[in-house]
Amino acid sequence: MRQSPSTPNAAPDDTNTGMRAALTADSMDTPSGDTATSTPVSRVTPADDAETAASVSARHTAGKRGRQPVDRGLAATIPTNYLRQAIHLRALSIANRFRIIRTIDVALHCFPERPFKAALTAAQNAMRKLKKEKLLLHYRTDRFQHVYGLTVAGARWLDDHGVDAAASVRRCADMTNPEHALWMHFITLACEVRGLAAHTESEALQHLNKGRKDGEPVKQGFLDVSGKKRSLLLRPDVLAYEPDGVTWFEIDRSKRGDDREAALVALVHCVGGKVATGHVLRRVVVHAKTERILKRALALLRAEVKDSNSKTMTSGLRVYREIDDGIFEVRMLLERHHSDGRISLAEQCVGHVITQLIPTWLPKVRLDAKNKHPLTGWLGENYLPYRRPSALGPWRPATSPLPDVVRNLTS
Repeated sequence: MRQSPSTPNAAPDDTNTGMRAALTADSMDTPSGDTATSTPVSRVTPADDAETAASVSARHTAGKRGRQPVDRGLAATIPTNYLRQAIHLRALSIANRFRIIRTIDVALHCFPERPFKAALTAAQNAMRKLKKEKLLLHYRTDRFQHVYGLTVAGARWLDDHGVDAAASVRRCADMTNPEHALWMHFITLACEVRGLAAHTESEALQHLNKGRKDGEPVKQGFLDVSGKKRSLLLRPDVLAYEPDGVTWFEIDRSKRGDDREAALVALVHCVGGKVATGHVLRRVVVHAKTERILKRALALLRAEVKDSNSKTMTSGLRVYREIDDGIFEVRMLLERHHSDGRISLAEQCVGHVITQLIPTWLPKVRLDAKNKHPLTGWLGENYLPYRRPSALGPWRPATSPLPDVVRNLTS
């Protein structure tokens, strides 16, 4: 990974360029003294002068009455210096937590209630200020990704605001292609802005071994799918905790080999069972980087659908049905206890398997006329952190976290 000199992020430059171009266009619309044609000036009498002044005043008053008030958002109720401090705190906190972040992470973490363009613009402004104040340091990876690490000054700023922090710039400089980690961070933040507790792989393992006594073995996985030939423990890229169980995220940045394909099939066979934390595995979400990777995951799942449909449904057997494009329902026969003491078996949905593309187009969006990437896949749609099946109900709308941060800062 190479450290970029003081080159600003690409998107803010494009935005500024667009603004300068707009200003130039506006100035071109204004005629100059050299090009103006000479027109006769009519003489105005005192009476005409009074009438003209009255008409101008009337038009000015009417314009004021018809003018729409500017929506100042949170700035209408919260002082801007407090808002700036809250944004700094949240942005630097995730840089301390994840060690490396992108601008889109700040847009997701600080401005989830805004449309994508507004959230990205606000995030770019925030990152520009943090970089100028030397609280974050900008890097460009070998894959030309723009990332940021927490500086010593940034860690000191967090310490002054009650957050135990350590600089991460040295670690960022050693990274060459942190793409997988960056998408884990993004999906984790997407879960949290939806109101879910979520952990990356390393955080989930720390949480799993929390309270471990001396001498006890360290737990290395959440699901044991060992077979006769080998032992295999599975760990999620991201694990989210929901009221009905947990959601397991797999981020497929590259094509799976035979062993990883077998691991994915084994994971799907565990939907409806319990993981090492004691929670029920309700959903498996596969985020694929490319269409090719997505199609291969779909082929594996559709093979499971075909195989399960050819068998007679018995207790313990999972049946898979594709209820929507890329969304599969997992059904099992479960015991039903009746009031008279009888026990019967009833077919029930025990979970879902969801496949979709990672929104790799969102970090590439440019906020000017040169943009060629779609703006879909933000929080206003049913896409992040996963496409929610209709049976589970819609996602709750994202709300701004900044008022709560300001309240904590001022209390």
